[in-house]
Amino acid sequence: MAIRQIRTIGDEILTKKCKPVKEMTPRTRELIEDMYDTMYQANGVGLAASQVGILKRIVVIDVEDGNRYTLINPEILETSGSQTGYEGCLSVPGKTGIVTRPMYAKVRAYNEDMEPYELEGEGLLARAICHECAHLEGQLYVELVEGELMDTVPDEEEEE
Repeated sequence: MAIRQIRTIGDEILTKKCKPVKEMTPRTRELIEDMYDTMYQANGVGLAASQVGILKRIVVIDVEDGNRYTLINPEILETSGSQTGYEGCLSVPGKTGIVTRPMYAKVRAYNEDMEPYELEGEGLLARAICHECAHLEGQLYVELVEGELMDTVPDEEEEE
């Protein structure tokens, strides 16, 4: 597969709302594999299609829990609790900020075979689900940062 260019803050595509995926095509499958390759190469835990310049409602997540998650047309059904911590983004390189997100998130989505499923996550997985779904709405985490953005110390923070 291929490593795609990650769009960075200031790129207008990151502010646009993504469109639903109507059917799985070979091109869409290739996009999903490219997104995983791109995310892994950049040491991220999540990536939305808009971050590689494609306005489709697709998210990939791997928080190193032994699973990788493909969310097509995700819809957050439920959230609860809260967690406050450092968050980064592959589209905002070299920066982190303190963000409060739900401690628990439940999402309904489709997998690569366009089969519906639900995913529940706590902690980092819940943070990643919320962060990546926000990308699909054209929102970056910097809008939620409490205080100022800070410079990231290399290899200390995981980015989403």
